Amino acid sequence: MFVTPIVNEWGETTYQPTALGLAVLIVIMAAVLLAGAAQSGKKKKTFSTRRLAFSALAIALAEVASMIKVIDMPMGGSVTLLSMLFIVLVGYWYGLGAGLTAGFAYGVLQLCIDPYILTIPQMLVDYIFSFTALGLSGVFSNAKHGLTKGYILGAAARYFFAFLSGWLFFGEYAGSYGFSSGVIYSLAYNIAYIGTEAVITLAVINIPVVKNALAYVKQLACAN
Repeated sequence: MFVTPIVNEWGETTYQPTALGLAVLIVIMAAVLLAGAAQSGKKKKTFSTRRLAFSALAIALAEVASMIKVIDMPMGGSVTLLSMLFIVLVGYWYGLGAGLTAGFAYGVLQLCIDPYILTIPQMLVDYIFSFTALGLSGVFSNAKHGLTKGYILGAAARYFFAFLSGWLFFGEYAGSYGFSSGVIYSLAYNIAYIGTEAVITLAVINIPVVKNALAYVKQLACAN
């Protein structure tokens, strides 16, 4: 009812959401965003609306950026046009709760648009846990150099879940890429794209003019 089984080019049975499945995912994503906005405080309706608008915009920009792939990996994952940054920004603007909410919603959106589902545990690790982890950037929302610290934490947390998925669900392909161990294969494979994008992003956001622009955007996002 919610998914359709499909046999891919490697002979694996994957699952694609049906129209009803997509509708359910979209409702979940919208409900999560609305709940996150309401959590900002019932007395601050303007702030809640602003937070919802900026969070939704950041998620949309992350999705657009994720479609611009600088390097596309053969077994999934890619170096994109700084897509992780936009989810990290939500945590940087509004704190841990908002960051995790945006990351969760983005994971659901990725599941709607570009699903690769083998099993429920694999889906949860690859889409829900992995992207929600980017919201850990909110830990450093009010810290000095908070965006840099938050990005490192969020990217590292996403890498952990990507590694876990690669090891548990795709480790059988290690030999095809010259690795003797699924653990080593997953460590190397995932650092190749997540690490590369992280290094590029950290370099960009620490360019003085970009850093100042992002600080100004935070002021707009958090204005009462």
